[in-house]
Amino acid sequence: MTSTTDLSIEQRRALLDAWVEKRRQIARLEAEASDILAERMRLCTAESDEHPYHRDAIHRSMVAEYAAAGRMSQGSVEYALTDAGFLADGHHPRVQEAFRAGAISAAHVREIVRAAGVVREAVNNRRTDPDVLPFYDSAAVIVAEHETPARTRAQMRELAAALADSTTVERHERAASERTVTVRSADDGLSVMTVVLPEYLATAIHDRLTRLARVVIAGRSGAEPRFETTDSRTIDQVRTDLLIDLLLASDPSAANGSGLDSIQARIQVTVAATTLAGIDDRPAHLDGHGPLHPDVARDLAGRNGGWSRLFLDPSGLVAETDAYTPTESMRRFLRARDQHCRFPGCRMPVHRCQIDHTFDHAKGGRTEIHNLGHLCATHHVLKHPDVGDDHRWTAHQLPDGTIDWRSPLGRTYRDSPPRRVMFV
Repeated sequence: MTSTTDLSIEQRRALLDAWVEKRRQIARLEAEASDILAERMRLCTAESDEHPYHRDAIHRSMVAEYAAAGRMSQGSVEYALTDAGFLADGHHPRVQEAFRAGAISAAHVREIVRAAGVVREAVNNRRTDPDVLPFYDSAAVIVAEHETPARTRAQMRELAAALADSTTVERHERAASERTVTVRSADDGLSVMTVVLPEYLATAIHDRLTRLARVVIAGRSGAEPRFETTDSRTIDQVRTDLLIDLLLASDPSAANGSGLDSIQARIQVTVAATTLAGIDDRPAHLDGHGPLHPDVARDLAGRNGGWSRLFLDPSGLVAETDAYTPTESMRRFLRARDQHCRFPGCRMPVHRCQIDHTFDHAKGGRTEIHNLGHLCATHHVLKHPDVGDDHRWTAHQLPDGTIDWRSPLGRTYRDSPPRRVMFV
């Protein structure tokens, strides 16, 4: 007689097997998508060779099209195109075979292809034998079939360095050029800031923050009895608060030049007047990111006088702003309305964008609110008149600020202005 426990185990096994098989099917589909991207890359190369002057615009237009159609970031599309190109060029036949069979995922492929860069470079520069690349390829498949992408990355980087006869010093010097700072939302009013920097510097920074935090915490017990302390922060919280203070409040060093003295952090916050007055506690909005605690918004308002009042229509759209001169009024209105680049999916903040005439000024486009919008440098050039008709994007702005983008393939992608619905 089959027990309930036996049935439960069999059901769980079946679900696991079904999930694993679906993952293999997804990997096979990802491989098919990679083949499609490789074919598109070949077409792009041919078009670029025919029109070398517009090579960059042709590539940007292609990336923008796929990013908009797939609702993906342009960085993700760039990576996918690069991976597809390396596979299609025959650099990694064993990896491509395993990918098409669903044995490894697109994430594995990305780590393998990236780590192999030093091997391909060594082969191209004749610093190592061409036979090492097939050996790397075979080893990569064996590792990837048994490990996660992260573990595959670590192992293949070590193997690639050994095969390319690359010393630790050379690898670290090369890696130093990849230092970067990125920010992504973690919801609930928090963000994750990732800093990629040399390991010894990261360790030193963490050590100093830890020692500073310990001094702060030790100071609690040394407080005089008549003073009550309410500081109950953990060491991680103190470390974080100290880091914020050091980055936002410290003066730039002489080594960085006096030109940094006037640079300040900038954010855009939308908050109801009733919230600022303490009448209610509705969340404010950190434009481009999400809700902001009302106490934080009130604190910011009390520290900074550079606020612009916004007036919203019943749908939550910015209708107008107060202003001193017409030109500045338009700029303030557009900053409040757009928040970021107006190409679909792009989140480049407005202070790093240009104000563009949706309908070209040279062709009679008027300098008015309903014909203006912020575009980053990357997307601005997509509609530039110098770009050929086969690769140029066009845009049409509707009365409510919505912009319809028409791609070179005739597809339309819509970008609507952000709405602040929490105040409606």
